Amino acid sequence: MSPRKVSEPAPLGAPLTGWTPPARPIGAVLEGAHIRLEPLEADSHGADLHSAFSGHDSLWDYMPYGPFSSASAYHRWIKDQQGRDDPCFYALRDLSSGHAAGVASFLRVTPEAGSIEVGHICLSPALQRGLAATEAMFLMMNWAFSAGYRRYEWKCNALNLPSRRAAQRLGFSFEGVFRNHLVVKGRNRDSAWFSVIDSEWPALREAFRAWLSPANFDAKGRQKERLSDLTRLVRSASDPALHNAP
Repeated sequence: MSPRKVSEPAPLGAPLTGWTPPARPIGAVLEGAHIRLEPLEADSHGADLHSAFSGHDSLWDYMPYGPFSSASAYHRWIKDQQGRDDPCFYALRDLSSGHAAGVASFLRVTPEAGSIEVGHICLSPALQRGLAATEAMFLMMNWAFSAGYRRYEWKCNALNLPSRRAAQRLGFSFEGVFRNHLVVKGRNRDSAWFSVIDSEWPALREAFRAWLSPANFDAKGRQKERLSDLTRLVRSASDPALHNAP
């Protein structure tokens, strides 16, 4: 590598004229047509969530906690998490049933860099692969970019192909795998990293709105256009692990 000439200016990043660090999430209610995200509270959501997750221990395979042996154990876990701003947990209330059926959070919140992550996503079978769950992810992403964040992250165990597939479907661009990144439940975790950045959000927001539109579903609720087809036009990089995955 040849040395840079003294007379040449060093390459620097683009100036962020007028940008100021955004506020931290404060647990405001986020509501859509199919889902409402409420600050997680043990007394309000614990029983619903434990019932929704009960019997589905595989939901906790890639989580750093769980499964929980009883409703009281899960209630205590929520008590320890509620009211925190990092992670900032939400209960996902399915408006069609009126019951809380999933959890998600903002975490690794770094306002000074304009970076925020979505994670701790745990969806009951009743909520998985549904319109409401996708709307929940849209509402959280929309909040982050509306608040002024520049980078929205998704990280998961590299062995968790369903999570990697979900990230790509939602428009996150693959950034690589961090080897030996964490130790979770006594096991090594390599982490796959994904992100959406602010310059991509306007086009991605329109992709979500087009997919979520009632016009995109037939009388039986079947989608006409797939979200992955709409977000493919926005993503800057695809996950190579998914090319040949089932």
